[in-house]
Amino acid sequence: MIEITVNGRSQRVDAEPDTPLLWVLRDWLGMTGTKYGCGVAQCGACSVLVDGQVMRSCQVPVESVAGQQVLTIEAMADHPVGRKVVEAWVAQQVPQCGYCQSGQVVAATALLLQTPKPTEADIADAMTNLCRCGTYLDIAAAVRRAGTAA
Repeated sequence: MIEITVNGRSQRVDAEPDTPLLWVLRDWLGMTGTKYGCGVAQCGACSVLVDGQVMRSCQVPVESVAGQQVLTIEAMADHPVGRKVVEAWVAQQVPQCGYCQSGQVVAATALLLQTPKPTEADIADAMTNLCRCGTYLDIAAAVRRAGTAA
């Protein structure tokens, strides 16, 4: 059994230590907001926050997050910065298909936690998740809006 803290709740999971956190979240804990995209930590659909740092959960062994705080998209609206990001996403009408958006919101939250008033360069450097619909301009606008609201 591995004990992890997800969205403020202690969880015990009977998983192999090297099981990717993504599968523990989705299959063991039923948190399907974090998406499977590429499986090689390139697309960002599986992004979560681990102690405030954005991580691609498809490549993070569950044992490596024991003793750390994991936040998923399910908790973003309850997080002070995450709430501002979600509100900006809605106001900016960012999503098209929506598949990548949970990872995008998590990445934007991580950016604003580190840099509350990001520059265009900060946004470009931090927002590296892929979006097949090409909503990058709206994503950047929503990040700017959330940063202004901070």
